[in-house]
Amino acid sequence: MEIVCLDLEGVLVPEIWINFAERTGIEALKATTRDIPDYDELMTQRLSILKEHGLGLPDIQKVIDGMGPMEGAREFLDSLREQFQVIILSDTFYEFANPLMRQLGWPTLFCHKLGVQPDGSVSDYYLRQVDPKRKSVIALKSLNYRIIAAGDSYNDTTMLAEADAGILFNAPQNVIEEFPQFPVTKTYDELKKTIEGLSNRDITLS
Repeated sequence: MEIVCLDLEGVLVPEIWINFAERTGIEALKATTRDIPDYDELMTQRLSILKEHGLGLPDIQKVIDGMGPMEGAREFLDSLREQFQVIILSDTFYEFANPLMRQLGWPTLFCHKLGVQPDGSVSDYYLRQVDPKRKSVIALKSLNYRIIAAGDSYNDTTMLAEADAGILFNAPQNVIEEFPQFPVTKTYDELKKTIEGLSNRDITLS
């Protein structure tokens, strides 16, 4: 019995904060876990920048409304779900993700929540747990599932290491060089074939 765990941003949808940074012209908001591996440090920086510029959740949601999944992502996900159970493990927030989940056919998503004030300002964020991707894999393995995981950033590497098989997808060169133990894929076809190659399944789900 196997489950495929996928990161969201950078794998199935564009990086939300990068798109928001480009729309607002605030370069510092382009930083992601590819640049700052410590998620708490990264989110503290983001919330400080939002407060400094008087920006809130409605401003971010306007950008998300104009976004969509990466080209081919929905087709890839639909095809993968014909063979495997799939869970999205993400460090995004439900307040951001719902419009994108709708466009992806509502896959199962584990992520975090934001603290939002009545005026729309983002005052805090609430992690589901520390190191949630790795701990989700541990929990699923405790249920006797074999896990194949794929992601693109530093914050995915503990998930990939904990999984029975980990795969990098469209990762930056610094991540590829630092984690040479993981196979590297660049397209959805490559990713799907690599997942299938690492699978122990003899049959597909009907």
